[in-house]
Amino acid sequence: MATLTLANQLTLGRLLLVPAIVILVIYGYNGWALIAFIVAGITDFLDGVIARRSGQRTDLGALLDPMADKLLLMSTFVVLTVPGLGLVNQLPVWLTVLVISRDVIIVVTVAVVNLAVERFTFTPSIFGKVATLVYVVTGITTLFFNYLGQRSFLVDVTVYASLIVTVGSGLHYILHAARALNRG
Repeated sequence: MATLTLANQLTLGRLLLVPAIVILVIYGYNGWALIAFIVAGITDFLDGVIARRSGQRTDLGALLDPMADKLLLMSTFVVLTVPGLGLVNQLPVWLTVLVISRDVIIVVTVAVVNLAVERFTFTPSIFGKVATLVYVVTGITTLFFNYLGQRSFLVDVTVYASLIVTVGSGLHYILHAARALNRG
């Protein structure tokens, strides 16, 4: 039976914030969407710290935490890409497609390695962590300037930073998987 630790509860709270953020952006409550996104980011930081320091790492947490991260970031990117919402700063469709494609490719690659070789655990790399951080900054920056109702070059900077880390971390994971397949 899975234990619902404090860290796991925070992760579940982050999952519950995902539809709230999407709904808030759709209905033009950009300030509240920004606050909800920041709270979600804080829970992501706290659940990891609490799990490590209290020695309460669980299989449930290992499954839920990355799922919550992916859902939060993908949903935020998608809603910030949707045309017709009156957003001053929209994310380009190509970026959202690349970010989602990267994650799908990583999941498929891990599945192939696990089926072809053996049970193999891909620990998050520094490149993946940097990508997540850049995506969070992109989300916060875009939500913030949408709240202000101002177009900002900083959104463009974060878009291109996201592009760079998406390609770089995606290639890193593919090379890592290729090495695992060659060892098998």
